[in-house]
Amino acid sequence: MADETTQIGPVILLGPPGAGKGTQARNIVERYGIPQISTGDLLRDHVARGTALGLEAKAIMARGELVPDKLMYGIVADRLRAPDCRRGFVLDGFPRTAAQAGWLNAFLGKELFDNSGPCAPLVLQLVVDYGGLLLRLTGRRSCPTCGRLYNIYLQPPRVDELCDVDGTPLIFRDDDREEVIQGRISAYERQTKPLVEYFREQGRLVPVNADRELPQVTAEIFGVIDDHRKKCELAAMKTGSAPRQSN
Repeated sequence: MADETTQIGPVILLGPPGAGKGTQARNIVERYGIPQISTGDLLRDHVARGTALGLEAKAIMARGELVPDKLMYGIVADRLRAPDCRRGFVLDGFPRTAAQAGWLNAFLGKELFDNSGPCAPLVLQLVVDYGGLLLRLTGRRSCPTCGRLYNIYLQPPRVDELCDVDGTPLIFRDDDREEVIQGRISAYERQTKPLVEYFREQGRLVPVNADRELPQVTAEIFGVIDDHRKKCELAAMKTGSAPRQSN
């Protein structure tokens, strides 16, 4: 784990379903000791605690409507002001659109980090071949007893459709059907293309080839973050500044 005084800055992971964002986010959290922030988790937490934002979101979701950006901004801002985000954080599921990225850009520059410097968001785009992605997703199987994951094409069990650990029949998630995945990928492409262009124009987008063995992808991500961290530290030394934290 990185030193607890090390400045990492915000890290944003982009990539289609199945690209490995969740796995890489956990790896980053473990190595650098910064929190992973999921908008889904934040919503559930506010609803469970009965906060004003949570009650408003609950009423909207009960009507089958999407939580509007304005409300999500309040929920995300509340979390990013927490002390454990001072050194940096990994964002999971946010931003999803160029409008959300613009809000985040302005918020970080105003309240937390020097938005024009090296500690502005580092955006890692996990690039995958969609043919391989379909194999990865449609081949997924899991053990309902122990939770172990398999892939019938890439990492099959020793006995077809049975868990290696306890022999339990493996299950196939309904949302891993090819037609469902194709729809999710198409939606991702439509929604995320403007977001990718937004960060590319700002010079913050770093493509990472995710069609490799997991340790190789993780090693490259760590290398990019370490380089970014060094730039953050150098900038702080030159200016005598540090990330700001709202009271």
